[in-house]
Amino acid sequence: MRCNLNSLTAAILTSTTTWTAATAGDGDWPRWRGADGTNISAETGWSVEGRSEPLWSREVGLGYASFVIKGDSLITTGYSESKGQDTIYCLDARTGAERWTYSFPAQKWDKFHGGGTQSTPVIEGDRVYTLNREGKLHCLNLVDGSVVWKKDLMSEYELEIPTWAFAASPLVLPDKVIVNVGRVLALNKDNGAPIWSTRDTGHAYSTPIVATLAGLERLVIFNGDGVVLFDPSNGREQAEYTWTTQYDVNAATPIAIGDRLFISSGYNHGCSMLQVTDQGLRPLWENKEMRNQMSGCVYYEGHLYGFDDKTLKCIDTEGNERWAQRGLGQGALMIADGKIIALSSKGELIIADASPGGYAELSRRKILDGGVYWSSPVLSNGLIFCRNSEGEIVCRDHRDAGD
Repeated sequence: MRCNLNSLTAAILTSTTTWTAATAGDGDWPRWRGADGTNISAETGWSVEGRSEPLWSREVGLGYASFVIKGDSLITTGYSESKGQDTIYCLDARTGAERWTYSFPAQKWDKFHGGGTQSTPVIEGDRVYTLNREGKLHCLNLVDGSVVWKKDLMSEYELEIPTWAFAASPLVLPDKVIVNVGRVLALNKDNGAPIWSTRDTGHAYSTPIVATLAGLERLVIFNGDGVVLFDPSNGREQAEYTWTTQYDVNAATPIAIGDRLFISSGYNHGCSMLQVTDQGLRPLWENKEMRNQMSGCVYYEGHLYGFDDKTLKCIDTEGNERWAQRGLGQGALMIADGKIIALSSKGELIIADASPGGYAELSRRKILDGGVYWSSPVLSNGLIFCRNSEGEIVCRDHRDAGD
């Protein structure tokens, strides 16, 4: 209807890709992990300290969805327990004012965590694509929130919802939208018509990527069974590598580094660097130096930065620890202008140098209370957007003083 996950929702938080959102402006953040899927912003000149008071804040309901932004339109989602429904919000990024909402019935899905929305929407052109934890896929008009098309994938494809419910974000390619619901589905992005589908590859919590690896374009899926590579043009399976984790939770988005793939999982499993060849996938190394249970890593200038369980770490691409900073808990991060932008488990916004030379904190400010902080912060046009699992959003003004 239209109107004006403790340990286990790792999936929410849930590379070098061959596709970049053609419609993204300089400050736009149109999909999970940004326009190019790296979780690195190209913005420079923003203030490390930021203003002392938030620019705006508001409630959107339970959940862990991050934010996508085009121009001054911000999209996120939240769940209302009293109404029993998910809501897709379009807000003015500068003021937090509501532009439109779209709501539909949904269950809370709060097994061992607070429940609510899990995957992050996508903006592509004048469309918004969202996939909820029960397999409800919507394509809405960005301007007014009207329905372009929608699908109930559970009923149409007879899917089985995983233990912690679906959490992967849609991946919109030039001619199709890819959804990871155990089976991988490719649908016409204009009308939702089916194009191809794959076998079931296990519990689906991780958002797919597309990357050129060993000379071929590959769709990389990291599900409960492990890593599977598909041809994004036709869904034909290319290779697989078994990687099983407790509770079948492989949640962090894989990262493509040249012809290699970095993967990481929590529950004391660890990480691995896989070499992609014409013959398939083979591990170059595996260790426990990075265990991404919630937020995934960011690859920046030859190093990986991420939360190893409750420790913020930097490791090199051989799996060696360069530094470790304890006391931040399980948080989430992105990188911009050589700086880590992170949320701690205490609701602190932390800015630190993204350098392998050591942890150097530049600023720290308490900005939120309550819930947990597994949703990736987003920097857009000098504004930093953060949320907690209870649905409180805060916009922090980090524009340069001259802006």
